[in-house]
Amino acid sequence: MTAIPDLLEGLKRSHSILSEFVHSIPDDRLFKKRGDEFWSVAEHLDHLADVQPMLGDRIRRFLEEDRPEFIPFFPDEDEAPPQKIQIDVASVLAEFEKGRKYQLDLIHRATPGDWEKTAIHPEYEEYSLMILVRHILMHDHWHMYRMEELWLTRDEYLTNLEG
Repeated sequence: MTAIPDLLEGLKRSHSILSEFVHSIPDDRLFKKRGDEFWSVAEHLDHLADVQPMLGDRIRRFLEEDRPEFIPFFPDEDEAPPQKIQIDVASVLAEFEKGRKYQLDLIHRATPGDWEKTAIHPEYEEYSLMILVRHILMHDHWHMYRMEELWLTRDEYLTNLEG
């Protein structure tokens, strides 16, 4: 439980890190496809914004339900594969920020009992508000790392995520 302030600070800072990072990428590189099996940088950004409401709903359920039961979220099955060639970066960043603010508002209302609750999630052996909050932060940074890799890494060194 001592990590909670650090996790909240990380979640709070993700938008500014993401925003500054994305604005540093030349526009032509935001939308470049590195292969059929790869999302573009812009598609990763769009995904980060798209999942914020789902994550906020999970936090809300931890606060409102005694033992929430979740359904796994698999973007390949639950949402159409990224098809957007162009996105409005400012709008997508604003969506991400709005979703994150909502999550943080909810998390700040969590009681010590909420942090101790466990949930049922078929994808994980263990699931709690703490795990969810940590997962959100790691998810942000995993996609940001992938975006940077897609932007800067030479083809022969690009990580292939098949399988």
